[in-house]
Amino acid sequence: MDPNSTYPTARPTDASYLQEESDLPTDLLNLPWIDGHNHAQTLSWDDRERYALSGCAGMVMVASGYHWTPYKPVQAADVRFLWDDAINRRAAIERNHFFQARLGLGVHTGVRIENPDDLLEAMHEYLALEEVVAVGETGVTPSQHVATWDLGEQRAVVGAQMELAADHDLPVILHTPNTGTESKREYREDVETPGYEKNYGLGTDPVIDAENPALEAVKIDIAEARDAGLADEQVVASHADSNNTKYLMEETDAYLSYTIGHSWLVGVDAADVANAIDEYGPERIMVDTDCANVLRTDPYALKRALLELYRYGIEPDAIRQVVWENPKTVYGFDG
Repeated sequence: MDPNSTYPTARPTDASYLQEESDLPTDLLNLPWIDGHNHAQTLSWDDRERYALSGCAGMVMVASGYHWTPYKPVQAADVRFLWDDAINRRAAIERNHFFQARLGLGVHTGVRIENPDDLLEAMHEYLALEEVVAVGETGVTPSQHVATWDLGEQRAVVGAQMELAADHDLPVILHTPNTGTESKREYREDVETPGYEKNYGLGTDPVIDAENPALEAVKIDIAEARDAGLADEQVVASHADSNNTKYLMEETDAYLSYTIGHSWLVGVDAADVANAIDEYGPERIMVDTDCANVLRTDPYALKRALLELYRYGIEPDAIRQVVWENPKTVYGFDG
């Protein structure tokens, strides 16, 4: 045994060379967190239990979406069915898994919806429900799935939802178009994108004629929110990425929510969140998973990101603000 070692090992091990142990933030292991944008009502019971096991204290289950409506174009009645289904199941989900389950209801523009005025007319009563804490996800999208939706018509539908949000003093969850990640190689044409059960080949040509359509869509959404009298602070730009962070942080007071539940597809992960916190501070930053049944997503993603943020040098107080305090304030959760 080495006489200079404090360990009874036959020869020195790594432990003999270590400096004094650091003060690890064990509080992070029990830090509650809120997922401000997912579609957990479409997931399995086991997936929702994974949220609970990893410390989820609350979530906003977004019932706005076209991915699980089988018809294209989508009828207003199809979207309303999604709202009703989420309302129908919410209490049982909350009762089964013990986290606070709240709802976001809106009209998504990712596919053309016929008779959207029927939905807008009905939304007023839905938004008065206590369990509904946000309008959305919504927002102008550059191109649609299967059936094109004219930009002017999209703006009218999005603007009307902004007005409803202002009337009900609710935040709006924006579906900001993500620019994606650069692929090392294309999949064969008949396979498309494994892990995303959507036929990419059915996408339509862009309706936004701009050098950067994805960023232009975000700018249009902010303009519509302001025209509706909605404060920037009531706008949550979900799917924030390097394409829109600078604009949103420097030219608006909106919140940015980085979607880290399917980084393999959108290219955003905890490192991007850490970089944003370093540059702009944690005051307007959140994270979400966007987990849904059409995607290869990870219910543990937010918990993993919480730990990764510390490993990337973000202090525990800032992490707490991002994953707990900010969404709790914006969406009005208890706790």
